[in-house]
Amino acid sequence: MKLVYFVCAWLSFGLGVFGAFVPIIPTTPFMILAAFLFSKSSPKFHAWILGLPIAGPAIKEWGDHRVVRKRAKILCTTMISISLSIIWWKAPVHMALKVILTIVLVSVCMFILTRKSSIEL
Repeated sequence: MKLVYFVCAWLSFGLGVFGAFVPIIPTTPFMILAAFLFSKSSPKFHAWILGLPIAGPAIKEWGDHRVVRKRAKILCTTMISISLSIIWWKAPVHMALKVILTIVLVSVCMFILTRKSSIEL
């Protein structure tokens, strides 16, 4: 089972990196999932992902306290808004796909916005 977690962790990490450059794919959930899967499969890679300078602290705060920083919330909301604008006004895709993507992205945005922004002492 560790091998399955390990492979899924790398897949999730790859999707997270890809999502950093593609507005429709969210980065943070994939990185959090990768950290979780690495924690189940490889302590070495779990420590590595938590030690990443850009994503590590945010992943650790989520894992320890279920906190999403205010800056991350603003960035997430902005990127989702841009993605939805592109989907609705520029993307030549079927209306059903637009509706499904809107539901998913608005749900992700609402989830992120309803999390704590700082660690309460």
